[in-house]
Amino acid sequence: MENELTPPFAPFFGFAGCASAIILSSLGSAIGTAKSGIGIAGVGTFKPELIMRSLIPVIMSGILAVYGLVVSVLIAGDMSPDDDYSLFSGFLHLACGLCVGLSALAAGYAIGIVGDEGVRQFMLQPKLFVGMVLILIFAEVLGLYGLIVALILNTKATA
Repeated sequence: MENELTPPFAPFFGFAGCASAIILSSLGSAIGTAKSGIGIAGVGTFKPELIMRSLIPVIMSGILAVYGLVVSVLIAGDMSPDDDYSLFSGFLHLACGLCVGLSALAAGYAIGIVGDEGVRQFMLQPKLFVGMVLILIFAEVLGLYGLIVALILNTKATA
């Protein structure tokens, strides 16, 4: 039954949230991987034995895409063609997707910059490894904050 709270265009916002979650978080993951990979390639030409320890930024960047995947799957699971999908749920799912997607994008950019410069400086001074990992953890947490807020918002859509 269509009414002013469940217009036919309401699912568009839910689908936009689902898409923005995975697209933006994957973009953040790709940026972090690409920027860190440039630094790893530079390190590998001079000290190939450091490549395995230099892969930490790439691994951390890959986790960001998983955050978007989780939220996208949750949003898609809440949507059904048989249900009356409200405008409130649509806007809430859009907020969920943007929340995790944009925070993962920012985290990926931060991980990429720290990873690139961090592995290059780690090649010159091995004592910088712990500091680099700590900074990478703080950058990764930015994406985790977006995931937590998106999960909290998503619980409001089903309540």
